[in-house]
Amino acid sequence: MTPRIKKSDREWRAQLSEIEYRVLREKGTERAFTGKYNNEKRTGTYMCRGCGASLFASETKYDSGSGWPSFYDVLDDANVRTKSDKELLMMRTEVICAVCDGHLGHVFSDGPQPTGLRYCINSAALDLDDGPSSEDVE
Repeated sequence: MTPRIKKSDREWRAQLSEIEYRVLREKGTERAFTGKYNNEKRTGTYMCRGCGASLFASETKYDSGSGWPSFYDVLDDANVRTKSDKELLMMRTEVICAVCDGHLGHVFSDGPQPTGLRYCINSAALDLDDGPSSEDVE
């Protein structure tokens, strides 16, 4: 099991940009079609921007047309948890990083098979690890 990460508000603010802080720590949402990973096609692992936990594999990413990066499955159940979200006068399921408690987005039951799920995730909550760069290869 991955150890949980706890930081003070001051530490989070020093580490994260304004939008990253608003999304991860205050449960904000970036505007549709504005996130850097919405149209991303590179292969790799999507990690939590707050703590680096592995969240989603690029192989499960698909274009949902929603304006946010969408995935049909998580990479590691131990790193992602969900909880009921009754804000905005509607019932949704919030997706949270289980390691640092960062808000990632929401999950819906209108995704493709094999899971039928759509993890609708804010780009500001993610980093893409796409392997070694050309500078790292000798």
